[in-house]
Amino acid sequence: MKRSAWRYLWKSEDIRKKLLITLGLLAVYRLAANIPVPGIDRAALSSLFQQGGAASNLVNLLDLLSGGTVSRFSILAMGVYPYITAQIILQLLTPIIPALEAKLKDNPREGQKWMERWTVILTVPMAILSAIGQINIFSTLTGGQQIMVNYGFTGTALLPTITTLVSMIAGTMFAIWLGQLISEYGIPNQGLSLIIFSGIVSRMPSGLFAILADKQNGWWLMLVVLAILALTIFAIVIVQEGQRNVPVLFPGRRMGNRMSMPVKSNLPLKVNMAGMIPLIFAQSIMTFPAVVASYFTRSQSEWLSNFATSVTNLFGGGNIWYSLIFFFMVVAFTFFYTDVLFTQQNYGENLKKQGAQIPGISRGGPTQRYLTKVQRRITLPGAVFLGLVAVLPFILSLILPVSQAALSLLSAAGMLIVVGVVRDTFNIIDTELKLHGYEESLIKG
Repeated sequence: MKRSAWRYLWKSEDIRKKLLITLGLLAVYRLAANIPVPGIDRAALSSLFQQGGAASNLVNLLDLLSGGTVSRFSILAMGVYPYITAQIILQLLTPIIPALEAKLKDNPREGQKWMERWTVILTVPMAILSAIGQINIFSTLTGGQQIMVNYGFTGTALLPTITTLVSMIAGTMFAIWLGQLISEYGIPNQGLSLIIFSGIVSRMPSGLFAILADKQNGWWLMLVVLAILALTIFAIVIVQEGQRNVPVLFPGRRMGNRMSMPVKSNLPLKVNMAGMIPLIFAQSIMTFPAVVASYFTRSQSEWLSNFATSVTNLFGGGNIWYSLIFFFMVVAFTFFYTDVLFTQQNYGENLKKQGAQIPGISRGGPTQRYLTKVQRRITLPGAVFLGLVAVLPFILSLILPVSQAALSLLSAAGMLIVVGVVRDTFNIIDTELKLHGYEESLIKG
């Protein structure tokens, strides 16, 4: 019988230290999440979360992904998402700008440092735009009632406004710094992921309590939702781990006067290479028309007001047309982002440099085209599954007598983050245990 190396998890001083540092820094983050932004109008913010339609769906999604910081409008209301947005922008610019692509290919290590430095630099203006946009959008969604007291860029409101924006930007940079500390001194390379993970998990109990609030059906509804949650997580793990192994022949090596036989290996292509990025893209675009239209719902022009109201109702969520559009956009963005990432990998050229070849396929360009065709084929089921998980809360709201707000704990983005972070963290800890000499051992039963 095998005994797992995990029994040494707390015995290893180095691993124990990393775990304690990680838990301590996450506790600091959750404490900072309760510090409110100066000048917030709590009555206006509360009314925004109580109203339905596009406003409620948008702010509830933001609140879930921020770990409840949006509902309190704390200094961490933007979380680390300006940093993630900066990363996505630079990734998308890489294949478009030849000089940037060449810089990353010629010297990958220096190119990665350059990307990291510019990601942090780009985070600052993204955080400024996000802070101003968040305040303005929330004020618009509340019917013009200002979320912030004494907010504006003129007169006596200028200094309080600058104070508000600086506190929000500082909160984002503080969260990023905590994430970097976790990656450096705690669990390696998991800092920002664990920051987001802790926020999402902290919101799950409130979702369950919202379901239990139904005194007549609360308990059986909670059991049904938990069962669906478990099945969905299981399906996400299966799809996320799914891959297609493409056979590859590597050339033999010369050993003295003899030449070894070619080595057979596999090139794994993942079913869902894009992760949760397509969901972020699709959700951002889907909420944009409703937010823009909300500016014109009170227009004096009757046709413009009616048109804006129709757009707001369509893209406000909670209807079948919104769900269908959201589903197809998630599928489309999954293919788009997978193509971007796959092109950056340039497997055809890399395999050619190593002298490797896919049986029956010429090296270089033909190999890249063949692998692209295979990748797109296996991406289809992954994209469809991602789209179904994205609209799962709406589907369940039609079947179960529970509000979409209560079902927000089944959010596709939230579940993908939670599953991905847990899987990656377990793999990293397992690797750390093996590096410290703690292997699985056989014992007699």
